[in-house]
Amino acid sequence: MAAMTTGNSSRAEANRRRILDVALAELLRDPDASMDQIARAAGVVRRTVYGHFPSREALIGTLVDEAVEALAAAHEPEREAVGDPAEELARSVLAVWEIADRYRLLVALAQRTVTMQGIRERLAPVRRDTIRLLQRGLDEGTFASPLPAPALAYVHEQIVFALMEAVNDELLSTHEAGRSAAVTTLTSAGVPATLATALVTKVSESG
Repeated sequence: MAAMTTGNSSRAEANRRRILDVALAELLRDPDASMDQIARAAGVVRRTVYGHFPSREALIGTLVDEAVEALAAAHEPEREAVGDPAEELARSVLAVWEIADRYRLLVALAQRTVTMQGIRERLAPVRRDTIRLLQRGLDEGTFASPLPAPALAYVHEQIVFALMEAVNDELLSTHEAGRSAAVTTLTSAGVPATLATALVTKVSESG
C-alpha cells in the first residue's frame, strides 16, 4: 500500500511539474492562454490541471513564486562581500537581470493577475539583502542618496521592472538592458555615471 501511495504521489508530482513547465512556455508564447489550452498542451484533461491549481491566477502565482526563487538563487552568490559595495551591487543586478529577462513576459502578465503588491511580497528576502548592501554603501560613503536604504531598494526594483517593460515594448535590446539596469541602479545610488559605466563594463567582462 505504501509503495502504491508513493507511486501515485510521484505521478501526481510529475504531472504538476509538467503542467508548470508547459504553462510557462504557453503563457510566454500567448499571455492569454487559457487553462484549456494549457491542459491540451500538457497532454492532460482540464480536471487534472484544476486538481493541482484551483484557478488560472493560482497557476500564475505558482510560476511567479518559482521565478522569484530563481531570482533569489541568482542573487545568492553575489551577496558575498567583494569589498566594494558598488561592485557588489553591479554584480547583483547583472546576475538578477539574466533571470528577470527570462521571466519578463511572465512578470508583465503577473502584474495583471498577481498584482505588484504580491510580487513585492515575494521579493522581500532579496530586498532585505539589498537594503543591507545599500546601507553599508551609504555608511561607507560609496553611495549617496536623499532616500533611506529601504526606499532606495524599492526604487531599484522599479528600475528593473521598468526596463523589463521597455524590452517587452522593443524600446531596448535585452543585452543593452542588463548593463543599463546595472548602470542606472548605481547612478540612482549616487555613483557618478562615468564610474558606474566603467565598473559595469569591468564586471561584465570579468564575469
